[in-house]
Amino acid sequence: MTPLVRIHDLCLQLGGRDILHHIDLELPRPGISVLLGRSGSGKTSFLRCLNRLHDCAEDSRMQGRVELFLDGRLQDISLLRGEEALSRLRRRVGMVFQTPNVLPASIGQNLLLPLQLAAGLELEEARERARHSLESVGLWPEVHDRLAEPATSLSGGQQQRLCLARTLALEPQILLLDEPTASLDPASTRLIEDLLLSLAERYAIILVSHGPAQARRLASRLLLFDGGCLKGIFPPEELPHIFPHDALPEQA
Repeated sequence: MTPLVRIHDLCLQLGGRDILHHIDLELPRPGISVLLGRSGSGKTSFLRCLNRLHDCAEDSRMQGRVELFLDGRLQDISLLRGEEALSRLRRRVGMVFQTPNVLPASIGQNLLLPLQLAAGLELEEARERARHSLESVGLWPEVHDRLAEPATSLSGGQQQRLCLARTLALEPQILLLDEPTASLDPASTRLIEDLLLSLAERYAIILVSHGPAQARRLASRLLLFDGGCLKGIFPPEELPHIFPHDALPEQA
């Protein structure tokens, strides 16, 4: 099977500092790939390479070959040039961040604005897709009569699901998630985790996790980072051997 990700000799510099060092890897398409490692090990920096978010920083330098399975074939995204090409890439490789980044607008406009401005949809089509994406994250019953209210009126867990719905509305092929439950309470965390397991049946997901407990619940495979290097790819059953005793803080 053609892999989801194929990377050769990926290096990243930010602000003159070496962040990632000569990473080579190949990931299969099914399941959730979970990135683990201590703070500062390079997990988030690696994730941002997969949709070229580092290009937004003037002092970034990415080298190497990064191929993603998009539109039915492997494509080298390191060759993309120009804002239009990068914008298209980021719609196909959507990202949800650690802290919910809702727009300073209503709940409904958080979905409609990207659909109209980024995807160029007419209002009725945008409304239809917005409703479908809210249903896909289980948020529609909670907000269908509140769409004109500010998005900030939602709870933290609801805001994160709104961000996920906004990403899904743009119809990505790959989902990147950077510790999406780190700022949430345990009940919201479990809700998001169950949602991700369901979404993994339809989407390729690469996730930075905030702890081994979550990795046990979600991972199809584990990628261990340390000091900007990829130390290996492991099956989830090897987690106790990777972190035998308090090697990482255990979090729910």
